[in-house]
Amino acid sequence: QSQLVESGGGLVQPGGSLRLSCVASGITFENYAFGWFRQAPGKEREGVSCIRPTGARTIYLDSLKGRFSISRDDAKKTVYLQMNNLKREDTAVYHCAARRTICPISGGMDYWGEGTPVTVSS
Repeated sequence: QSQLVESGGGLVQPGGSLRLSCVASGITFENYAFGWFRQAPGKEREGVSCIRPTGARTIYLDSLKGRFSISRDDAKKTVYLQMNNLKREDTAVYHCAARRTICPISGGMDYWGEGTPVTVSS
């Protein structure tokens, strides 16, 4: 059974850091691009970042550039999202998604994880 499982979320103070992990199973990891999405209460889902099989990466939101970074470890079949200098508006459930070869988008993905919640609060 193919699946994505996220972990690493939690409660953090503004200015703090978290590293989210997404472990994939049942897929040929190195053939897939992975994306992180987030959805805050009462808001629409938004794409955060993507990393391609080549390692090329994109941060979608200007507000996250310089604070968030995505990486992958093909040997561990794991994708990471490092989040630094967290702000209250980063509070959301963060989901991992996978799509063969190209970046997953809301309207096109092969696999979707259940998510890990991140709360930024003092």
